[in-house]
Amino acid sequence: MNQNLKNEYETLLTAYINEPLENHLYGAQRLSKWIMEQKVPPEEVVSFHLHTLKKLFPDLPSELKTSFDFLLEVMIGYGIQYQDTENLMNRQKELEYEIEVAVGMQQTLLPDAPPPMPGIDIGVWSAAAKRMSGDYYNFVHHKDSLGIAIADIIGKGIPAALCMSMIKYSMDRLEQPLSPSEVLRGLNTVVERNVDPNMFITMVYGVYDSSSHHFRYATAGHEPGLYYDSREKAFHELEAKGLVLGVSREVEYEEKEVLLQSGDALIFFSDGVSECRINGSFLERDQLTDLIGANLHLPAQQAVQAIYEHLLMMAGYQLQDDQTILIIKRA
Repeated sequence: MNQNLKNEYETLLTAYINEPLENHLYGAQRLSKWIMEQKVPPEEVVSFHLHTLKKLFPDLPSELKTSFDFLLEVMIGYGIQYQDTENLMNRQKELEYEIEVAVGMQQTLLPDAPPPMPGIDIGVWSAAAKRMSGDYYNFVHHKDSLGIAIADIIGKGIPAALCMSMIKYSMDRLEQPLSPSEVLRGLNTVVERNVDPNMFITMVYGVYDSSSHHFRYATAGHEPGLYYDSREKAFHELEAKGLVLGVSREVEYEEKEVLLQSGDALIFFSDGVSECRINGSFLERDQLTDLIGANLHLPAQQAVQAIYEHLLMMAGYQLQDDQTILIIKRA
């Protein structure tokens, strides 16, 4: 193939030297594309050129011939660098494809929408700071109860997506209602056995009983949620002690309970929300509760979206970390 290119190059260069017409230059442009498609090294193109000049001008000055030797050496180095760059670009394309696959896989791991539950209104909003998120949420629906999880994987990208799939698979196997502390103990064992020691997962898991309206919860090092008391018109932190998932196999998770009256709400979020940067400083707790309180009159899904959009505006439309907000309101 290179011999054909060499012959074509010689024909076009000879024609242009004898009669420098514009259509010869168009031919050179087409030839250039052919050369690139065939991945001909630049030093070989220089060799084509010198070979043609020697045929056209047998008495070519020796100094000029020597200069082409110099140019060939330059082009050899250039060609090697060009090949390395092309290899890197090809590898980047492969990584881009792998990331797209991982992004798609992440999307399948998240519920399309909260499941319907009599007497409560649920809204959830999750946004990734980059293409892939380290935040995760899930619902486990049983007859009279609803398990609710929100987690933050310390790490992002494909490893985070793989961790998410493992957590989802483990939660999907909860065929009977378990207490929040039992769920976290089970997940902790799975994570400790299967996840790299440098990766950790924080999580809060709670179970809402639709018949009694009690919400039992436990946390594994996750950002504490908030309980809104509609009678007091005040927010209270849902505190519970528990080590992050995956650090130690023998861990106990403290379990607590709250009763929701009509108009009360539970709010859970990832640290991307509580540690949102506003004008270079972290979001104050009272700023967050004021923002949540200003939107709790809305349906839960509209409320979480409005809170996120306001936070995004306050942060100058630049997310520093993934943000997930989940609200449960009792009717």
